[in-house]
Amino acid sequence: MSGFKIKLIASCLIFLSLNVFAAKGQTRQTSVLVIGGTTGGTSAGIQSARMHVPTIIVEETPWLGGMITAAGVSATDGNHELYSGIWEEFRTKLRIHYGGAAALATGWVSYTQFEPHVGDQIFKSMAGAEKQLSVIYGYHLTGILKKGKKVTGAIFENEKREHLKILAEVVIDATDLGDGLAMAGAAYDLGMESRSVTGEACAPEKANDIIQDLTWAAILKDYGKGADKTIAKPLKYNPDLYRGACTSADDAMLNDCQKMLNYGRLPNNKFMINWPNKGNDIYLNVVEMDWSHRKKALQPARDKTLGFIYYIQTELGFKQIGPADDEFPTADQLALVPYHREGRRLRGVTRLTITDIIDRYGGQPLFRTGISVGDYPVDHHHGCNLNTPEIRFPAVPSFNIPLGALIPELIDGLVVADKAISVSNIINGATRLQPCVLLTGQAAGVVAALSVKNKQQVREINIHTVQQALLDAKAYLMPLIDVNPDDKEFQAIQRVAVSGILKAKGESFQWANRSWFYPDSTVTVNVFSEGLRAIDSNFATAQDNSVLTLQKAEELFSKFLRKDVKSQILELWKSRKMHKTDENLPLTRRELSVLADELIRPFETRKVGFDGNWN
Repeated sequence: MSGFKIKLIASCLIFLSLNVFAAKGQTRQTSVLVIGGTTGGTSAGIQSARMHVPTIIVEETPWLGGMITAAGVSATDGNHELYSGIWEEFRTKLRIHYGGAAALATGWVSYTQFEPHVGDQIFKSMAGAEKQLSVIYGYHLTGILKKGKKVTGAIFENEKREHLKILAEVVIDATDLGDGLAMAGAAYDLGMESRSVTGEACAPEKANDIIQDLTWAAILKDYGKGADKTIAKPLKYNPDLYRGACTSADDAMLNDCQKMLNYGRLPNNKFMINWPNKGNDIYLNVVEMDWSHRKKALQPARDKTLGFIYYIQTELGFKQIGPADDEFPTADQLALVPYHREGRRLRGVTRLTITDIIDRYGGQPLFRTGISVGDYPVDHHHGCNLNTPEIRFPAVPSFNIPLGALIPELIDGLVVADKAISVSNIINGATRLQPCVLLTGQAAGVVAALSVKNKQQVREINIHTVQQALLDAKAYLMPLIDVNPDDKEFQAIQRVAVSGILKAKGESFQWANRSWFYPDSTVTVNVFSEGLRAIDSNFATAQDNSVLTLQKAEELFSKFLRKDVKSQILELWKSRKMHKTDENLPLTRRELSVLADELIRPFETRKVGFDGNWN
């Protein structure tokens, strides 16, 4: 029996363990329904179930994980040094499977590259461990159920035209293209907004409906010297589409073409084919089509990838490299679904723009509502549409995504995950990357679960309650590169940083932007007083640029809290075994974070609105 057949049988057994449901025309009821076992949908479902809330994921394909598994884009982008939440959990399992971090650094596009079927197996294992989670495969969304302005469930159909209705208290739209939010009647944007709408200097002057190119990815495998895995010549094959795909202008130079293949090199002599430069990117805007028309309209994407494979084999001379026979259960051995970089984008109670990220502390303080993190630069694929206006993307630091980007302006009972959150077209080029989407999905699961448990509408959930649940799951609120979850003061530093009491220093750095907290450095009296004023505008800023000592911190805290805190600080030092009693010694930002978190308790004594301002 072949290895691939064994894997398929194993997958079937996993399906059974996940309570697969495929009965004809039945209705089910749950607390949280997740539409789409995509990257964000999978993490949303797992997180919701971990909070002891009955949850169902409905996924069209037989796989979990969306773009990083079913779509074959298994070379992750970003968050390499942000060890956050479910992203870090998933990556750790990959490292265990392959034998360490170095075993995943096989190509040059990413530090984390893996075989898609392995990612699917890991996600199914994670899902299968949750007793409150059921996964239903083989059904696509056909309609949304509503009562007034509240979403109450959804209707699905499989290829046999069998229908499934699921009623839920909260629905998470984790579809690739935002199909659920559109069917629910939520407002959304599609294409590029105008500069006047987003306030982004780099946005086009006039709006348009242009989205990013999509890709139907493939996984190729090197079958060894002497093998000939050349596929049948595709219909309408045009080699001119691919000339110049290699890094050299002369695409006959195999060393350079090998470098092109090594871009997405995976373990076990495999290659991810997701190549924008004269490769298999294609411009197709199928977003507003229904399911059946969309499937037909996407065929040119499959054809272009098959043509690229044939070109690699025949024109470039790699006939021993062909579609992997142990990855996707499809007739042409391409990925199960296309890689959509962009679709509908929700109009949420807040919209994240590139301006919010560049000027984190100077404008609307959306950072205070952060629920997931990313560090990738703005990256758009527009090489296949010559009508796309030229945009020069400015450099950005690492960033967090505000909670309001997941919640519709007016529709209740709905949370949005994956790539359809409320962000501008510009910054979608950074928020769409796999680790960030996994973490945004995790946050969506927290919001949905809390809504059910607290019997509140999603827009009524206390933002700090959501953030604390994420901290308890070892997820970042602020993308601090120098304080990870193993740090015993991780939660305190995260709460102080996301409250703005102590600011992070952001920088653009190559393909992995950063934000530094500098936990072991000192701070001035003036800077700390400005941090206190940031959470209480009535507090006067101290005009003192000397280093903050324990004594001066005691004075500021006492003034801010209107009580003497000296004895409280001494007890805190004792309980935390920090032993700093000399009042003339300077405080580190780590020590100051512990004091501020314990004395002010910003999550307990303050309430923040979706706009990031204190209520």
